[in-house]
Amino acid sequence: MKARSVDGAISRIVIVGGGTAGWLAACLIAARANPSAAAPISVTLIESPDIPTIGVGEGTWPTMRRTLEQIGIPEAEFLLACDASFKQGSRFDGWRTGEAGDRYFHPFVAPVDGEPCDVVAAWHQSEADRRFADVVSPQPRTCALDLAPRQRAMPDYAGALNYAYHLDAGKFAALLARHATDRLGVRHVRDHVISVGMAANGDIATVTMRATDAVEGDLFIDCTGHAALLIGEQYGVPFIDRSTELFNDRALAVQVPVAPGSPIASQTTATAHGAGWIWDIGLPTRRGVGCVYSSHHASDDQAAATLEAYLRGAMPTVDTGQLSFRRLAFRSGHRARFWERNCLAIGLSAGFLEPLEASAIVLIELSLEALLDGFPATREVMDIHADRFNTVFRYRWDRIVEFLKLHYVLSHREEPYWRDHREAGSIPPRLAELLRLWRHQPPSRADLPAIDEIFPAASYQYVLYGMGFAPPAEGAIRTGARDHVAARLRQVDQRARTLAASLPTNRAYLDALRDAGHQPVMEKTR
Repeated sequence: MKARSVDGAISRIVIVGGGTAGWLAACLIAARANPSAAAPISVTLIESPDIPTIGVGEGTWPTMRRTLEQIGIPEAEFLLACDASFKQGSRFDGWRTGEAGDRYFHPFVAPVDGEPCDVVAAWHQSEADRRFADVVSPQPRTCALDLAPRQRAMPDYAGALNYAYHLDAGKFAALLARHATDRLGVRHVRDHVISVGMAANGDIATVTMRATDAVEGDLFIDCTGHAALLIGEQYGVPFIDRSTELFNDRALAVQVPVAPGSPIASQTTATAHGAGWIWDIGLPTRRGVGCVYSSHHASDDQAAATLEAYLRGAMPTVDTGQLSFRRLAFRSGHRARFWERNCLAIGLSAGFLEPLEASAIVLIELSLEALLDGFPATREVMDIHADRFNTVFRYRWDRIVEFLKLHYVLSHREEPYWRDHREAGSIPPRLAELLRLWRHQPPSRADLPAIDEIFPAASYQYVLYGMGFAPPAEGAIRTGARDHVAARLRQVDQRARTLAASLPTNRAYLDALRDAGHQPVMEKTR
């Protein structure tokens, strides 16, 4: 094992835990490490063969394109190896009233340029009979046609529309593991951690395994999932429970094979039910479907019946009796601190909020970006970086809670689950304040002032007006740009028609990719 450098440089990175979080951490750190540094970084990942990964996180954000590009994985290789497809946003069915036609879209393409007050006013004055997202963005209509966001001739990770991916989480972790070990020089230790050795100053010094030698490190990254072996068990950093705001604590997940040539949806579809919602994610060979629910409002048997009813309606030819449902239990919440001394928690060890809007993987990406952009040169300055990280990410977790809660508090559904979500005591105070403010002005940058907001004002607009929130009345102050915004809105329809005529369907794109002879990288024999 490499000896500690004389100047105390942080160079030995030890990642405990694999899965998406661990292998993304290994790949990004190794890819961005400077081999010419006085103390070059080494990355060791320890993965227990006894602990399976959860493997149901199938939705990403557009940030994943930059992540994969930095890591050095070609887009075609990723798509094929991970049975992946394109994601261009989320569609919400039945969230407002549950009646026929109750539907809205949260696309990845922002509304047309203009001040929010002008955009919302122009929509309401001229197109109020149409859904907000349909008027201000071409993306809902391209998604309705199951179109891909790019043509194959485009450079990797470029698109005609902003996009992310749906993927097989198990295959994704396997691809990252191969890439990390074969191409980026990451050391992979397959063994079970049995103890943690502490230094005199209170830092973690080593982790000891069952069969292999102890591993020393300067910075330890906890990717041990809900077990939180280092941040929780070793350091005892408290877990902050957010279940009084976000009620869901169970999910039933199932994978349903699809016929060759069948359409592949361009969005995650989230369908509300009496005690939660159902995700539906299309991949080239299957659909991942899951019933998310609150155990205080529905029993496991009731949730299973709800999921079976959905499957019979959405996929009437499927024999639900041949499917295997996987039951998952979780608690929405996060650590009070994410970076404690020389230990940084990333992924489920840092926390988890219900799967609505797919925040889990993007938090991994953002955590790694923050670590690498503010990497501690020495132990002397690590606590400064840790304090900054904790401040930024506590802000981000709070904003995610508020944004997810927004989807529920605007509902007019009358089941007890939905009524409970509207109880004032369950609504974060800042969100309640913003809802009062938004009666008079649309969500804007003034409400979300951070440089890198995890959900920008546009996302709040899509949910707010998609759920039927009344647009504000004409204000006392005009910006003078409303006519220009109205002209831009008229161009949205033309843009949608152009895209519909030029983009292939998801199925055509991905089938052609396979037919062209691209093959996933085969797993090497270890």
